[in-house]
Amino acid sequence: MFSLFSKRRGDQSSFEELVMPHVSGLYRQAYHYCGQQSDAEDLVQELLLKLIHRVEEMEQVEKLRPWLAKALYHLFIDRLRRDQRSPIDSFQPDQLETMLATAESGHSSERLVLVDNIERALQQLNHEQRMLVVMHDVENYTLAELEQILDAPIGTLKSRLHRARAKLRQILTEDGTKSASAAC
Repeated sequence: MFSLFSKRRGDQSSFEELVMPHVSGLYRQAYHYCGQQSDAEDLVQELLLKLIHRVEEMEQVEKLRPWLAKALYHLFIDRLRRDQRSPIDSFQPDQLETMLATAESGHSSERLVLVDNIERALQQLNHEQRMLVVMHDVENYTLAELEQILDAPIGTLKSRLHRARAKLRQILTEDGTKSASAAC
């Protein structure tokens, strides 16, 4: 899978052992940040390429999951800032139809509508709010882990999470009201 090693073969297997259990979680996190599959894949790939020669450092990390999440978060912010300076916006939200088309066929239509509504509402939050809600409520990072990842005090994170959830609730309520009035 990873053939970019200039060191011994053992480094590759160590890297894979360290990182592979976390790749799907990193991808989910990246997808929520970017809103598009290809951008999420690129973000995770870029992270892995940056970390591939840092096996020794990663082996010293006590809790690798939050450490990787922090690295992904900072990489996303760096890309976002770079893209905001660029005249071309490469982080376009993915079309929801693509997401729905790739959803598992066993889901009921109500569940798909709920997922659709939540995804649309999440995209309406600002980047900081969306990242905090996704990392805490979707990816189940603890506030202590988020304190390390985001370099913010727990009290600040609690208030930001409360405001983000309130905004999400407001968006979902407004969407529900619009849908009900459109049906009449």
